[in-house]
Amino acid sequence: MEERPKKLLILYATQTGNALDAAERMGREAERRGCSVHLLSLDQYDASCLPQEGAVIFVVSTTGQGDTPDSMKGFWKYLLQRNLSRQWLEGLNYAVFGLGDSGYQKFNFVAKKLDRRLLDLGATPIVERGLGDDQHPSGYEAALDPWMASLWNMLNTINSKYFPSGPDFLIPYENLIAQPKIRIMYHDIDKADSQLSTDPDLNHIELQIERARKMSAVKYSLDKNRPDCILKLVKNQPLTKSSSKDKEAIEYEVGDVLEILPSQNPAAVDAFLLRCNLDPEAFITVHPLETENQLLDTHVPIKLKTFVELTMDIASASPRRYFFEVMSMFATAEHEKERLQYFVSPEGRDDLYQYNQRERRTVLEVLEDFPSVQMPFEWLVQLVPPLKTRAFSIASSPSVHPNQVHLTVSVVLWTTPFKRNRAGLCSSWLAKLDPEQCVHVPVWFQKGSLRPPPPSLPLILIGPGTGCAPFRGFIEERTIQSLTRSTAPVMFFFGCRNEDNDFLYKEFWLSHSQNNGVLSEAKGGGFYVAFSRDQPQKVYVQHKMREHSHRVWNLLGEGAAIYVAGSSTKMPSDVLLAFEEIISKESGLPQESAVRWLRALEKAGKYHVEAWS
Repeated sequence: MEERPKKLLILYATQTGNALDAAERMGREAERRGCSVHLLSLDQYDASCLPQEGAVIFVVSTTGQGDTPDSMKGFWKYLLQRNLSRQWLEGLNYAVFGLGDSGYQKFNFVAKKLDRRLLDLGATPIVERGLGDDQHPSGYEAALDPWMASLWNMLNTINSKYFPSGPDFLIPYENLIAQPKIRIMYHDIDKADSQLSTDPDLNHIELQIERARKMSAVKYSLDKNRPDCILKLVKNQPLTKSSSKDKEAIEYEVGDVLEILPSQNPAAVDAFLLRCNLDPEAFITVHPLETENQLLDTHVPIKLKTFVELTMDIASASPRRYFFEVMSMFATAEHEKERLQYFVSPEGRDDLYQYNQRERRTVLEVLEDFPSVQMPFEWLVQLVPPLKTRAFSIASSPSVHPNQVHLTVSVVLWTTPFKRNRAGLCSSWLAKLDPEQCVHVPVWFQKGSLRPPPPSLPLILIGPGTGCAPFRGFIEERTIQSLTRSTAPVMFFFGCRNEDNDFLYKEFWLSHSQNNGVLSEAKGGGFYVAFSRDQPQKVYVQHKMREHSHRVWNLLGEGAAIYVAGSSTKMPSDVLLAFEEIISKESGLPQESAVRWLRALEKAGKYHVEAWS
């Protein structure tokens, strides 16, 4: 009897969707070579089964400052168990592809440590780990394409049963991309559930969001379908926001993060529905194809337009490469089909990256550029990027502002390489909101990476720009604590371009740095500002830190914890280098000792970074 081809296991861990996209692409490329694939998120996989696998491909992203994606945390904890022997994974062949951004200090840190740990446990690499870089002109695919070519060849050498016709045999795309993975059912409105009230009360808004996100092709973690609450906007000032809740008290701590589900431009939503010939008033439910008739009655029908508004990012996110592959199947104009096929070919990869990602072209813009393409709604639901929540550090203390949440939001504006103006979806939407209009904002509360410090812990805070947001909450909290007990000193380094234009919360910081306030030098702390553009030479927070190196060193000597927040580009590494130099200079130790000293501080949970791009 002919042996069945071996199934290739691909495990991925994603935070924003890029690693899933890369894993799915690997899966499709393996299937084109006649290899059947099993694709799973790491949180769906039982790590104790690893020794029984023949070959596993890992696709993992690195988030924040070298952190593992949420879906990988349990798997990684299992791999770190001390009772696992150095022979535990003998016989397992593996490959790791990482997605990262070389603008961050810990570039592809997760892929590197996973690779090392698998080696330590006795597994054998099929190929050297691949490291995709968002900073590359062609994105992570510049590294992925050659890495995959090596992977298929080496995998075929290890076991030819993966590719029965060899790694160079290719099934045409058209034969492979047969049908979408989801099914949409349309419901007669007269028979639709009585729960489909159009009542605008807050409970109904929460229910609508929960229903839409439950049905979305993207699976959110279970607790994220329904918002924690709906906030009512009460104040909107340039560069500051504050909100309050109408119902029961809001619970959060300083250092927490607020995730907001932004509203999309109604004109863009209408244009998308028109372009795709969709009935906005139709009631639908969305089901995974593989479940067939199971649980069909568990979803409550929702208006098609509402589903698009709440789950499909049609006018801010760029579509993935697979979107163009599927579009090529539905293009009826020959020149459009040829261009789409070129875009998804290895030769057209760089041009697609320039056209799509670099220009930040939206789904709506891409569809309008290829008017002959009429994609079925099932494909659109599967392939349009999900509408994601946006995370903001909370800029208030619940002790000072009960039942309110304050945010510090910088409106994101930029120009593309072809000089097209772009604006961030959430920040520009928030900036335009009018509190007089009774605006309601769906939100989720999350633990941030800046844990609330005890009042007895001395603090050194570095927060340029909107990085000051969480520290406003810290200072408010410590001021309240100082009324009833003695509190440790706080030193804060803030930075902005100009004193007159963007000195955020100026009066707040100055008032707390005077008259024995918690930021005053009299209390052992201090408040220092770097205005980068107010003099010929640029001055940043790290320059101010060096200027006050003796005070910084003294506070570190008292056991201070360091908190850094703000832009993820150069700032966190520049600040770390400044600390190394300060410790070396003030202690008289070589810089290598200062590096080890700071590593020990980080291991002790006293060096915290929250950075964003």
